[in-house]
Amino acid sequence: MRRGSKIIARLDAMLEAAINGSFVETDYDETELSRLESKFRQYLTAREAASEKVEAERCAIKELVTDISHQTKTPLANILLYTQLLREQCQDPQAVPYIEQICMQTTKLEFLMQALIKISRLESGMVELFPTEEALYPLLLQAVKLAKGRAGAKGITIELAGEKRDIRAVFDFRWTLEAMGNLLDNAVKYSPAGSVVTVSVRAYEMFVRVSVEDMGPGILESEQAQIFDRFYRGKNARQEEGNGVGLYLTRMILQKERGYVKVDSREGCGSCFSIYLQRA
Repeated sequence: MRRGSKIIARLDAMLEAAINGSFVETDYDETELSRLESKFRQYLTAREAASEKVEAERCAIKELVTDISHQTKTPLANILLYTQLLREQCQDPQAVPYIEQICMQTTKLEFLMQALIKISRLESGMVELFPTEEALYPLLLQAVKLAKGRAGAKGITIELAGEKRDIRAVFDFRWTLEAMGNLLDNAVKYSPAGSVVTVSVRAYEMFVRVSVEDMGPGILESEQAQIFDRFYRGKNARQEEGNGVGLYLTRMILQKERGYVKVDSREGCGSCFSIYLQRA
């Protein structure tokens, strides 16, 4: 009985040392305990090696993402610049549609590259979010302001309904603005000309909900579980230009803030995307 208690106490000490990283193998008379201690050492050594390998791979990903960001920025900017110059100086009307296509596809590629770089930085831990408690209204005003240019081109009105300027939530302003921008961009993109996109806010006990409601074609019920996957585009979305990374990035940002995003939609009846931010 006394020997069993001694072994249990030693095992407890070994586990405690393994947890805090101070485990060191020592010599003991008990054969079973020494064998177990040796296995502990082997396990911890292998785990440490695996952790070092993961960290090395993470550093390699960081360097790769940084290199891609640096190496693609200048060529894409130059392509856009020379395309715009070509458009201004072109004398052949038949060439104009081709120039416009080059410009449009380059802009699309630049947007995709930037989105993928942001995703890679979030996934690899290169970027850390710093959610703090602050007023939500300035974020919504900024998001709506940034979306109004594209909305105006389609004659779409963005309404900020139920303005509650005193509502506060916990979020990282820059990245949450990115998430809201993606939702508003989708709402404007898929809504018919002359329609209304409504942004509303509602406070609950633990979360604040910000909803973006559009009058677009809606989303099939069978697709709603997949639309937050990377590169996924639903049947009703294929008629518009897009790359399927905006909602995936939005979901990642909300997860980093310990919030979440959900959709409520019916085909032919528009969609309502809602982000949930923690309250203090």
